[in-house]
Amino acid sequence: MRMLINVAETVVADALRGMAAAHPRLTVDVENRVVVRSDAPVAGRVGIVSGGGSGHEPLHAGFVGPGMLSAACPGEVFTSPVPDQMVRAAAAVDSGQGVLFVVKNYTGDVLNFDMAAELAEDEGIQVAKVLVDDDVAVTDSSFTAGRRGTGATLFVEKIAGAAAEEGAPLERVEALARQVNASSRSFGVALSAVTTPAKGTPTFDLPPGELELGIGIHGEPGRERRPMMTSGEIADFAVDAVLDDLRPTRPVLVLVNGMGATPLLELYGFNAEVQRVLTERGVAVARTLVGNYVTSLDMAGCSVTLCQVDEELLRLWDAPVETPALRWGR
Repeated sequence: MRMLINVAETVVADALRGMAAAHPRLTVDVENRVVVRSDAPVAGRVGIVSGGGSGHEPLHAGFVGPGMLSAACPGEVFTSPVPDQMVRAAAAVDSGQGVLFVVKNYTGDVLNFDMAAELAEDEGIQVAKVLVDDDVAVTDSSFTAGRRGTGATLFVEKIAGAAAEEGAPLERVEALARQVNASSRSFGVALSAVTTPAKGTPTFDLPPGELELGIGIHGEPGRERRPMMTSGEIADFAVDAVLDDLRPTRPVLVLVNGMGATPLLELYGFNAEVQRVLTERGVAVARTLVGNYVTSLDMAGCSVTLCQVDEELLRLWDAPVETPALRWGR
């Protein structure tokens, strides 16, 4: 497998050095693996910290900046960051108003963020946590107990970040983050397997002409395998799986997300089918975002995330944001 890397052992550090060179408004600590907005801590503002294994870019470091995350902690590829990273990030962004940890529901992330919260509180930093568990495909997998955290992480980080930017107190920012997670559901589909730098070969076998319905962002097994389906057929299956669980009564935010190797040409075509299904099911769409945002290295495929929103959540979604991967209104 050909990869645009030097050696597998330095792939994360190399990426962080490149990120620092490309985005001078970020403070990138390559040695300690922490990415912080350069104006942190911002006086009178809650800090928001997230993180997880590398390989899902732009999640999370690509979402650091005004209107979204205050800091991110990248782990090794598909491996949780360690508590020391999280404590360092919390200390860097705490203005005295507290820090919210946004945690995807993967066992390593949950354990390490829990430990980091205790250590940060020992240092006098008030910490709240929200767990993202939006994936409806399976209940348990090789990386989790309960539902996996996937595309809704973007919605949680954006809306909580907007509230923090406006000066909302920690309790309110936490409540909004929990509301967004509870209002979101996701479903993913793989058209190819994922290859990690350390392994150099696909991490699971997906024969040509087949797809995996309900895949996780680390290549975890989904609900079932089927012969290749059309974009429209995949949209019918994925959107119905989300709607059967979410049952929205309000307009929804739509994220049509690429897994890393699927081009925008195909993603926009898939979005057309997603919008068709939502129209047929009588679901109003408030906003749509299309692109590669919560990825799995070189996996071909897509996911659909829906978040039903009230007026406040929609206002916070529309609020200005300026990060490497998401920016509008500034």
